[in-house]
Amino acid sequence: MSGIHPQTRTHARRLRADMTPQERKLWAKLRELNRMLGLHFRRQAPIGPFIADFSDLGRRLVIEIDGGGHGGPKDFARDQWLNAQGFTVLRVWNTEVDGNAEGVMQMVLDHIPSVPDAPPPQPSPTRGEGGAQRSGLRRADRASGASPATLSPPEGNTP
Repeated sequence: MSGIHPQTRTHARRLRADMTPQERKLWAKLRELNRMLGLHFRRQAPIGPFIADFSDLGRRLVIEIDGGGHGGPKDFARDQWLNAQGFTVLRVWNTEVDGNAEGVMQMVLDHIPSVPDAPPPQPSPTRGEGGAQRSGLRRADRASGASPATLSPPEGNTP
């Protein structure tokens, strides 16, 4: 079991169900990044005694979307605690998400050092025309250490 207090976990679930329109908008874009770039953003994720609007725990990045009631001493203390735990906290106003979502996404990408410029190419299909025979040949090549160009055809099967 994790060290998350059951009350914090219950509160996080409630927040996930009752996301603001700005949180829903940003979550849709973060999910795209998760799929395209292999990131792992979560929504309403408990971190210690706090619940982050969005976080990628592996990259130690937290994104907070703030309305009019944020930015006071509680948020300052929270940011200090998260920073002491090694997190970078990005604070974004609701109006920024509404009016400049692409700019917000660029800011997020700028704070993720290991994101490549372009998404990785899609993997080749594992099966296709003659796929079963070819994959068996590749395994034999690796086992013998020979490259396909140096293999001679089996006896009796000369072209």
